[in-house]
Amino acid sequence: MIKSIFFDVDGTLLSFKTHAMSEKTKEALEEARKKGIKLFIATGRSPKTFEIVKKTLGFEFDGYVMLNGQYCVVEDKVIHSMALPKESLESIIPYLEKEKISCEFVELDYMYTNFVNERVLELRKFLGSTFKPTPIEDPRRSLENETYQLCAYINEDEEKDYFENMPKCRAVRWNKLFVDVIPSEGGKGVGIKKMIDYLGISQEETMAFGDGGNDIEMLEFVKIGVAMGNAGDNVKKSADYVTESVDDEGIYKALKKFEII
Repeated sequence: MIKSIFFDVDGTLLSFKTHAMSEKTKEALEEARKKGIKLFIATGRSPKTFEIVKKTLGFEFDGYVMLNGQYCVVEDKVIHSMALPKESLESIIPYLEKEKISCEFVELDYMYTNFVNERVLELRKFLGSTFKPTPIEDPRRSLENETYQLCAYINEDEEKDYFENMPKCRAVRWNKLFVDVIPSEGGKGVGIKKMIDYLGISQEETMAFGDGGNDIEMLEFVKIGVAMGNAGDNVKKSADYVTESVDDEGIYKALKKFEII
C-alpha cells in the first residue's frame, strides 16, 4: 500500500508552457491526502527559489526534499543537510575562470552567479516567472559560506573535463543547458530515504513522479516510479510506468490507474 508520494516540480507538477499546476492535479493531490497519503516535493530547487514556486503551486506539502536531496525538511525540522566539500569548490573556481564557464552558486537562502552568458539567459526565459535573476558575485564567496549545489552551464560533452576539476562531486542533469552539481554521495534517492526513515515509512510504500535526468535515481529507488510523458527516453526507461505529459493531466491519470485515488 502506498503511503507516500514524491513529486518533482518543473515539468512534473508545473507545466513549462503555463508555469502553473493544473486544477485537476490539485484535486488529485487533495483526494490522495484525504486517504492519509503523505505528499512530498522532491526538487533541485533551493529553499530560497522554492518560495516563489510554493506560491505558484498553491498547495502545502508534508515535506520537502530540496537541492536534489541535499536538504530535507519535514514539519519545519531539518532532517538532512549535506553541503558541497570546500576543497571541491576551491578546485573548480580557477577552472571556471579559465574556461569562462557561467555557474550559479546555491546556498540555502541566497543564490548568485559568477557571470551571465547566453545559456543563462536562455534558461531564465525557459523557466519564466518561476525563476528570478540572481546577482553577480565573486565565486570565492563559496569558500566562506555553505554551498549546497552549483548550476554549471555546461553541455554533456564538457562534463568530463569539468568534473576532473571538481572531485567528490557529480552531475545530475534535467536540462541541456546546464547540470546540477551535487556531492558524489548525494541525490534525490538519498534524500527520499532520509525522509521515509525519519517518518517510519518503508520503501515498499513509496511512489514518485518525475521527468528529468535528476529524477532517475528517485524513480529507481521508490516502489512505483512514474515518468511523465514529456520526460526524456532515459527517464522513461528508469520508470515502472510512463504516464501522459504534464499538460495532459499525467499525474491525475497515473494516480487513477494505480487506484491511489
